[in-house]
Amino acid sequence: MKIQPRQQLLEIWQATTRSSLQDGKWIWGSKDRTNSISDAEQLLSIMLPATSMEAFRLDRPNETADDVLSALRGLGDAVEVPQVLIRVITDYMERYTDASGAPSFAGDSYFRCAEDDGDPTAAQAATDVVDSFAMSVTLSLATLSFLRGFAAEVTRESLRREIDHLEEMASKRLSAALIGLLRSFTVNVMDADSAEGQQLIRTANQQGLPQRQVIEALRRALAQVRASLRDITIGVNYDAISSLDNPNRLFECGWSWGIVKDAPWVETTEDVGDQADGVAEAAPYLYFSVVALNAIEDLFSERTRLLGLLHEEQQRLAQELQRRWDLTQQYWSTIASFGDGRWPVEDVPWRTTDGFESDYFSLLVTAVTVQDLANRRATDSDLARVGDVLTELANRARITSRPYHRDHALGLHLPGVELTLGGSEERGPSRLTWLAADFSPLLLKRMLRIAQMMHDSERRGELLRQSDMIWDHLLERRLKDDTGYLWDQPAGAYPQLPMRDEHPSWYYTERVVESLVTAAKLVSSPPLQSPRVSAHADDMLYEAEHLYDQELLGGAGEAGPAMRKALQGMRLTLERARRIRHTRPATAVALISEVLRELDQLTAARRDVTSL
Repeated sequence: MKIQPRQQLLEIWQATTRSSLQDGKWIWGSKDRTNSISDAEQLLSIMLPATSMEAFRLDRPNETADDVLSALRGLGDAVEVPQVLIRVITDYMERYTDASGAPSFAGDSYFRCAEDDGDPTAAQAATDVVDSFAMSVTLSLATLSFLRGFAAEVTRESLRREIDHLEEMASKRLSAALIGLLRSFTVNVMDADSAEGQQLIRTANQQGLPQRQVIEALRRALAQVRASLRDITIGVNYDAISSLDNPNRLFECGWSWGIVKDAPWVETTEDVGDQADGVAEAAPYLYFSVVALNAIEDLFSERTRLLGLLHEEQQRLAQELQRRWDLTQQYWSTIASFGDGRWPVEDVPWRTTDGFESDYFSLLVTAVTVQDLANRRATDSDLARVGDVLTELANRARITSRPYHRDHALGLHLPGVELTLGGSEERGPSRLTWLAADFSPLLLKRMLRIAQMMHDSERRGELLRQSDMIWDHLLERRLKDDTGYLWDQPAGAYPQLPMRDEHPSWYYTERVVESLVTAAKLVSSPPLQSPRVSAHADDMLYEAEHLYDQELLGGAGEAGPAMRKALQGMRLTLERARRIRHTRPATAVALISEVLRELDQLTAARRDVTSL
């Protein structure tokens, strides 16, 4: 794999510091102007690696690596860096807390009006959005993790008060974000003969079966999901859930773009202020569902559990979200892999129930499918099918192939896929839209995740070669300066696209960082364990130990100091080879080969002496 995640992340840190710090002051915002999501993405470009990768930890000043400090030298030395981050994150938490003390999650400058119909109204700009809830969950957990580690190193009382204050704000924002995600979950029930129902049947029916047969098969496949959804009551409109009682109706579940209209308040002991009224339509959006699923996964990660980042009430809210996470994963992975022949996800591009189709939607569905495959420890053949879809998407998006003149596929990169936010017109003259333009880094992240799960070395190698090509594409899209690199300049990869300004997009940069963290986890994972090589190592080890014992039997152990030292070295090498022969069989083969070569040299030397 050509990607060098450590070096690339350090360059991003260097560029982030240079872009964000001016005259000793942290500057928020960039190309998309400041808002609760972009500013969180700006912070996560640093905080995500710092709290998910041991080599990048900043909460233990005495253990911070020299190259890490060099990348962040604009923030100060090993002691000053965590203190500066505490103050910057505190500033973020205060900026996005309203006058009543409640955290705010407005989409603000990320919102656009449909058909370029002016700017969003103030009420529309202030509307909460799932992307902000999700980013706040990730940032809050990263902050709490960072503070737990750094607090153990702090003795100064004033600094401890700053830590306690930030921990309180981060915990409050986390609770409010969890409640927002609960109230944004929805179930869309539809008749089989409706336009939505027909589209769902068409997507699932890859074998051309009679419609009644497909409906019955869907009913059986989703029976457990349907039954479990009926038990969900917290934060969800009762009318939508009660419609599931009719087994002849179809449904889909996931997250809308914001708090669903008429979503009830979530009863909680947390002081998060008044819970905002929702306006979002009660229909799941693939984009926002994937964003929510990624954030919720952080809630039950090993880091969250071991550090005890959630208190009792947050654990209750997280458990409710985990139920929704499980059901949403199961629903979409069932639809994506439905049937005995070709999977629906392999029928590119994916078409949603409202009739829109895009390669981007196919990529989002694979994101859910990949996680489900990981949960049930899928076979390499199933993983390869998803890998083939990702390879095809890379080609169709002109990432691994050359675009032609006026290629419509470039619209995936600029301006991106436009999502219409149903219900937003209640707070303005027209509907809002949302641009999703993270196709390339999301594709890279999924490709690396599939490669990490693969056990077949040849198939993994092919996925890694594809990943290298996607990374080469991303490198061409960097904004370049003297100290490091940020994103995004699509014209760098596609000269036919117009050049954009040189201000960084934290939306895009943060997603590249996520991909690099995934790459780092792949590199740090144990190498593939080939049964063939392990068996070969066992055979070689048997021969080497037998020849070694023959040397001892022949009296070599009673020879001079040099011979005894050589034999002792061989023995230690063979013992190490025996310990690692199943986890690192190729390395074991190399060690055994070295011993066999030394033993053969002894035999040859003895033969030469005998022939004299």
